[in-house]
Amino acid sequence: MPAPATTHAPPRTTGQPAAAGLDAQAAPGPTGHRSAATLAGGSLPALTVGVLALLTAVAPLAMDIYLPVLPALASELGASASQAQLTLTTFLAGLAVGQLVIGPLSDRWGRRGLLVAGTVLCLVASVVCATAPTIGVLLAGRLLQGFGGAAGVVLSRAVVVDRVGGVAAARLFATMMAIQGVAPVVAPLLGGALGGPFGWRGLFVVLAGLAALMLVGALVAVPESLPVERRGSGGSAAFWRDARHVVGGVPYLGYTVTFAAAFAAMMAYVAASPFVLQTVLGLSVGQYSIAFAVNAAGIAAVSVVSGRLVGRVPAVRLLGVGVGILVVASALLVAVVVLLDAPRWPTLALLLCAVSSLGLVMSNGAALATGEAAHRAGTGSAVMGALQFALAAAVSPLVGLRGDDDALLMTVVMLGCGLVGLGALRVARGAVARRETAGA
Repeated sequence: MPAPATTHAPPRTTGQPAAAGLDAQAAPGPTGHRSAATLAGGSLPALTVGVLALLTAVAPLAMDIYLPVLPALASELGASASQAQLTLTTFLAGLAVGQLVIGPLSDRWGRRGLLVAGTVLCLVASVVCATAPTIGVLLAGRLLQGFGGAAGVVLSRAVVVDRVGGVAAARLFATMMAIQGVAPVVAPLLGGALGGPFGWRGLFVVLAGLAALMLVGALVAVPESLPVERRGSGGSAAFWRDARHVVGGVPYLGYTVTFAAAFAAMMAYVAASPFVLQTVLGLSVGQYSIAFAVNAAGIAAVSVVSGRLVGRVPAVRLLGVGVGILVVASALLVAVVVLLDAPRWPTLALLLCAVSSLGLVMSNGAALATGEAAHRAGTGSAVMGALQFALAAAVSPLVGLRGDDDALLMTVVMLGCGLVGLGALRVARGAVARRETAGA
């Protein structure tokens, strides 16, 4: 995605949400053609976009790359299964809290310094995890790993909002959300492939290597994107004022909940799929890996299509189509599980439709939500990311409550998440319509 480094996105008019530009065509330039900045990502060069994509991916990848070797981890450290599973919960907790802390601070201190500091913390914590002598040390390392990794997730979005607007931002978000959406799905496959020869400690060494690559990329390719004159000032009172202002925006909250609910639906699938696809549908390990990879490719492909369509089709319409497909496919999944006892091929086809629809929901939901909070991009990105991973942490254990030979809870949770997203989107669209009517 090449882009001239010397081109700068135009300043936004005060009081006009950046999201408004997502549903408009790029304006013709003086030569009659759309500007290269709008089409290629504003002032972000290709190397910076690549680094931001990596920053977006590492935390979701670290979330569950080690799940295939979790039993071996528990055995070596003398931990129970529940203690071993807590390593996922503590990571998600660190990821959620880290975004709430780092995002708002970046609105006052700038992005780059916090990005570098968070990446260093993620690197050190990954080494601690790789060498942990006890489950307690591993839990502490995972908490810090999530907190440090939060910097990449929250600040990569904030950098995009700082430097790029309108259609170009939506296209960048489509790329970043494709990577963030695929990472948790691909991670267990990668962990299964590497866990055998390298063990669970080797997987954390791999994560440390990725964190080191993130650090180099942040130092080399991600300049400060928030000028001093655009930074906030003040202490904790000003922070809470900003947070209340961002969260008080009904369109922002609606788009954010839609985005987070879609991610929670995906995590319900990720957590339950080993049991549903193998125990219920009877797939072999190899067949399960193929099905898992096909669904990951579905998210990526739909995200790419979304990035190409945005600018010609309103982003909010693409978001609505994605949520609609998620709800319909999930409802049909519930029906085939209850009425037909989960026949293999219909269930797999509907799962592919439901999971692939997230490529439309997550990219456009993220772009619209952060556009509504462009005046405090760090705070807006932080709230969105914290809700995203908090919902994921809450949903993941639910799908196993009925045991490992039942598909109903997974489909019901996916449908519930889709309905929550649909309701939140309706609220957001209604608020935007009222705002436009009042401004007319």
